[in-house]
Amino acid sequence: MKNTETDKYWMAQAIELAKQAEAENEIPVAAIVVKDNKLVASAYNQSIQLHDASAHAEILAIRKAGQALNNYRLVDCDLYVTLEPCPMCAGLLVHSRIKRLIYGASDAKTGACGSILNLVNHPQLNHQIDTTAGILSDVASAQLSAFFKRRRAEIKQQKKALKAQMLEK
Repeated sequence: MKNTETDKYWMAQAIELAKQAEAENEIPVAAIVVKDNKLVASAYNQSIQLHDASAHAEILAIRKAGQALNNYRLVDCDLYVTLEPCPMCAGLLVHSRIKRLIYGASDAKTGACGSILNLVNHPQLNHQIDTTAGILSDVASAQLSAFFKRRRAEIKQQKKALKAQMLEK
């Protein structure tokens, strides 16, 4: 398989996994670590259910991959993630020595791999990561947009119900 087809395949797997996060009312972001075109580890966001701001998909997947490979250095591993990593996750990718980062949707608010800053290719750091952006971005973006649209509607409905309760008293 060519790189583009391989990238689309693994990103589609990550997008499918992100549905599990959404089913648990987490932001639908998932990450997959691959080595030699074989799945090493995968995870999805769990910050809400674990009450842990660091429980991003990338961090959980990197932890699992380190355990699976018996090494905190993930040399020759690729990371597929549905949303551009934030600064916290980008720093982790550099420290873990990820070879390639492939992400779907860009993040104009917290993206640290090219959107608002680029930590994974900062020349002063001791490791730079080959990055491919925009793989299946339309699907990944739509998934995230639909989630936030639903959450905003739920919050609006909750506020409306609360207001009605207060008027009854």
